Amino acid sequence: MNTGVVLTLSTIWISIVAYTIGCVAFASAGRQFDRWARLAWTIGCAALLAHFISAFQFYHGWSHSSAYIDTARQTAEVFAINWGGGLFINYAVAILWIFDVAWWWFAGLGSYRRRPWWVVLAWHSFLIFIIFNATVVFKDGLTRWVGLLICLSLGLSWVLSSRGRSLSTAQ
Repeated sequence: MNTGVVLTLSTIWISIVAYTIGCVAFASAGRQFDRWARLAWTIGCAALLAHFISAFQFYHGWSHSSAYIDTARQTAEVFAINWGGGLFINYAVAILWIFDVAWWWFAGLGSYRRRPWWVVLAWHSFLIFIIFNATVVFKDGLTRWVGLLICLSLGLSWVLSSRGRSLSTAQ
């Protein structure tokens, strides 16, 4: 395996694992782990950006057109639709995640946790959907099984967190 492949694959897995650790800590452990969750999400976001840089450097020669065509090819292989628009979804993930991490760092831990629950749930549902597609829908073999386990863990942590939230507000 060459350096480009190793960097591109390792950075996306670092991103997914860091997000998962931070997400589970935030969703289930409460405020005592918020600093660790924020650090994990920051590492995850930075690793996602490093993944983009690696992919553009080693796979696409810094060409948006090449990345779009490759995304369309992968989409056609799975869904028989030649559409590269998923690339723009990836851009949106990166931009939104940067804003999300910046909010947490600049607005503070308390402000971040006080966001409306539907905002938190919508944002993390979107990220879990992206991870599910990237690891389960578009991959196979061990990657698919690991991705499924990660997505189930993330979903379960948010369901339990949501249940705990509704119980605490009912009291």
